[in-house]
Amino acid sequence: MEEVIHARGHEHVSAEHASTFEVTTDDYLTPAGDCILAIDADRAPADFDPAFIEACQQQDAEITITFETADHADSVTGRGDPTLEFTNERSAVGRTSTYVDDRTIMLEAPHAAGGFDRGLVEALADGAAVVVRLSVE
Repeated sequence: MEEVIHARGHEHVSAEHASTFEVTTDDYLTPAGDCILAIDADRAPADFDPAFIEACQQQDAEITITFETADHADSVTGRGDPTLEFTNERSAVGRTSTYVDDRTIMLEAPHAAGGFDRGLVEALADGAAVVVRLSVE
């Protein structure tokens, strides 16, 4: 089962955060947003199919998020949880921790923004279009 988000990078993408990564529907990014990989997303967690959300809420759910630009791709796999809400209308956040709020779409990822491929990050910092694919097993 899969959800797809279309977004774009921004000159302030630095991908330095150590515990989260984020995709937002906001059309701007300040230098302080060091967890944000993409902006101007066409969808947020509140837009996801209820069947996808239910699959992510299973205790044994494995969630993979892939970021794809024209020349780069990188993925991270974490876990789902029954407490995931998928209700935020603005941002989707993956976490290395077990903290959950309405933006959280993945827990216990092996890395956060700082762990993504630097070629991908450079492309995003150049404003590249990106397809974000979320899949759950």
